[in-house]
Amino acid sequence: MAVVVGVLAGWPIAVAGLFTLGQERALLIGNLVAFAFALRGSVRLVLERREFVTPTAQELTFRAKGHVRFLPGQYLELDVPHHRPDARGTRREFSIVSAPADLPTLRIAYKNGDQKHPSSYKRALAAAEPGATFAVTGTWGDFILPRGDHPVLMVAAGIGVTPFVSQLRQLQATGQQRDVVLVYVASDASELAFRDELAATGVRTVVFTRDEPADLPAHWTWGQGARLDAETLERAVADITTRHAFISGPPRLIADLAPALQKARTLTTDAFAGY
Repeated sequence: MAVVVGVLAGWPIAVAGLFTLGQERALLIGNLVAFAFALRGSVRLVLERREFVTPTAQELTFRAKGHVRFLPGQYLELDVPHHRPDARGTRREFSIVSAPADLPTLRIAYKNGDQKHPSSYKRALAAAEPGATFAVTGTWGDFILPRGDHPVLMVAAGIGVTPFVSQLRQLQATGQQRDVVLVYVASDASELAFRDELAATGVRTVVFTRDEPADLPAHWTWGQGARLDAETLERAVADITTRHAFISGPPRLIADLAPALQKARTLTTDAFAGY
């Protein structure tokens, strides 16, 4: 697009002796070229089903039509056109729950959040029925595991666990062995999403909930109802200084745990601000 606009704007071509291609027309043509490439590379998602994974969080399962490429831990931007969108528009970003190995099946999840004053986007997404088709406008993000076999610490709060589900599923699907500790924070045991999938990966997991979860897998432990703060995190993961730390959750939790997380080898954050 840049080459097309640059050439047309800098080289005043006369058209039929009536006018020349100035900057305005060069930009218009450049945008048409970009639109044509976007159509060629566009990905459509067909909604197959929706289900509640916790009392307050839903998962949407799609089938991708077109070539979609992403790395575990990245997010997509989903366009949901609807009548009279509010000021926030028709696009939102979601971490991808499924792994690249699961394609063409692709999953996202989101928390219901504010039920009294939902955005127009949330109302439209909630009303979508199986068979509805949406567009993915792109996949991005650097919330991805470092290469190599360095130990990793994952800290998730609530639905912030979604990128970690993708990463752990991909490790499992490809047979990669990695030293990973998952610290999972939720308001109560019923809000621990994707328990079965996470348990199947065999990753050591420490959960922090007010009530003790029932039937925890052998490699899971409960934080005894303690509130997760920097000091508690260091006690739960004594070797934090040797690990690459990743945290996905609300900005407040990220700030509370910063004194401990900053002792890790590296720190990557993914703040969930809601939509």
